[in-house]
Amino acid sequence: MNVKDGKFAQRLRMSISFAWNIFTEKVGTGMIPINKEASMQLHDASILLQVVPLICYEESEHVKVELETGIEINGKRRGIDLILCGSNSKSGSTYRIAVEMKCYRTLASSGNDRGATNYFMRDVYEDLSLLEAYYTQANFDRGIALVMTDKEALVNPMKKEGKCWDYDISQGTKISDVLIQTKIRKEDFDVRLLKSYEFDWIKKGQFWFLESEGH
Repeated sequence: MNVKDGKFAQRLRMSISFAWNIFTEKVGTGMIPINKEASMQLHDASILLQVVPLICYEESEHVKVELETGIEINGKRRGIDLILCGSNSKSGSTYRIAVEMKCYRTLASSGNDRGATNYFMRDVYEDLSLLEAYYTQANFDRGIALVMTDKEALVNPMKKEGKCWDYDISQGTKISDVLIQTKIRKEDFDVRLLKSYEFDWIKKGQFWFLESEGH
């Protein structure tokens, strides 16, 4: 049962954006080093854990942050990167937000050139599809994607060549109710997105950051 207090639900949603803004500023200035997705998840969750106590205005309001929670979607076990769960002990209601994160560094944590940008672009779309599935199949109230990269060609490409651009994540891209059926290196990958999305990146330091939610 969802929280009936819309204001509490709004505070929960805003806490994710607020923590993300802090994260982007600190990563952009180099105060927080991020070399792979796991460190991105841990640092953003750490900031969120410090923010959520500030948005509880009544003793009956409680917030829990979970990392890598397993859930079954379409017959497969998935690990949700982060779950923000708000509950009201007075009414017995809950409000759950799923968050998926993606990080692409030009250099992998090993120091080698990472490559495989096509898979990264595909994975961003897959995360959006999963977030929609969490909403329809797992009783989540909202789903948010957080993405970061230091590769400007993904955000502001000089040209768009190759089938990978079927999964266009560049600045200003807008998609709505799409079915994409494209092979990447002979691998079949079909994704259906029912909601509308807009890719609006912000730059901090040498990094680009994106917060996206379907509507």
